[in-house]
Amino acid sequence: MTLHTPAQTPAKPEQPGLYGGKSSRRVTVRDIAAAKRRGEKWPMLTAYDAMTASVFDDAGIPVMLVGDSMGNAHLGYDSTVPVTLEQITMLAAAVVRGTRRALIVGDLPFGSYQEGPIQALRSATHLVKEAGVGAVKLEGGERSADQIRLLVESGIPVMAHVGLTPQSVNAYGGHPVQGRGEEAAQQLLRDAKAVQNAGAFAVVLELVTAELAAEVTRSLHIPTIGIGSGAECDAQVLVWTDMAGMTEWPGGRTPRFVKQYGRLREALGDAARAFAEDVVGGAYPAEEHSFH
Repeated sequence: MTLHTPAQTPAKPEQPGLYGGKSSRRVTVRDIAAAKRRGEKWPMLTAYDAMTASVFDDAGIPVMLVGDSMGNAHLGYDSTVPVTLEQITMLAAAVVRGTRRALIVGDLPFGSYQEGPIQALRSATHLVKEAGVGAVKLEGGERSADQIRLLVESGIPVMAHVGLTPQSVNAYGGHPVQGRGEEAAQQLLRDAKAVQNAGAFAVVLELVTAELAAEVTRSLHIPTIGIGSGAECDAQVLVWTDMAGMTEWPGGRTPRFVKQYGRLREALGDAARAFAEDVVGGAYPAEEHSFH
C-alpha cells in the first residue's frame, strides 16, 4: 500500500525589510506602506551631500531626508527659515546622485508652498524634475491639507510634518513640546488625520509627547516618523550631524531626544590637528608622497 502525502506548497520567500535590504531599485512609498502593515520599524536620516548619502545608502538606511535642517547643520544659519528652494534642489540632486536604493525625500522650504496649492505644486515639481527626489515633505496639518491633496493628485508623493514645525520658529518663540493639554492633543490628532486624508504617505511627528505620538500612530494607517516623540512611532529620524556627534550644541547641552552614535567632530578635529602638526614639523609630505 502506497501512502500519498499532500504536495507541499513552497514557502514564499520572506519579504526583505526596509532597513539593510539589498535591491536593484529604489525604495518606494509602496514599500513604506507595506512596512506599516508588517509592523516593521525603520530608520530615516537627513543627508545633504553625495558622499555622506552614499555612506548611509551602503549602511542600508532606506529613507533619507534632504531637510531644510541644512540651514542649521550645513549652511550656518540660525534656523531653517532662510533656506531657499534652489539650495534644497542643489543638495538634493547631490544626494540622489550619491545613492542607489534609498527613497530620497526633499523638503519644501519656508515660503515655497504657504501661498497655496498652486505654489506648492510649482515648487514640488521643480524639486522632483531638477533634483530627482522620489517624494517631498512639507510642514503643517489641516492648514496644509489642500497643498498635500493637489500634490498627491498630481503624482507627487508627500511626507507630512506636524507637531513642532521648525519653519514656524518665530511663531513658537522656541521649541516647546507639542500636544500637552487636551485641546493641543486634539488639534494635533486632527492635523495628523487631515494629512492622512489628504493623501500623505507618512507623517513626521516632532517633539510630541510620547503618549500622544503612540495614540496618533495607532489611529493612522500611514506610518509615523518620530523625532523626540517616543518609541511607539513606526520610524525614527535624526539629523545626521546630531546622530554622528558632529553638532556643537550651545553650552555643550545635547537635546534630550538626541542620541549620539559617534564622535565625528572629535575625530575630524584630531585628524586636522595631526595633519597640521605634520606640515609644521616637516613630516608631510614625506618621500613616499612626492614625485620625481
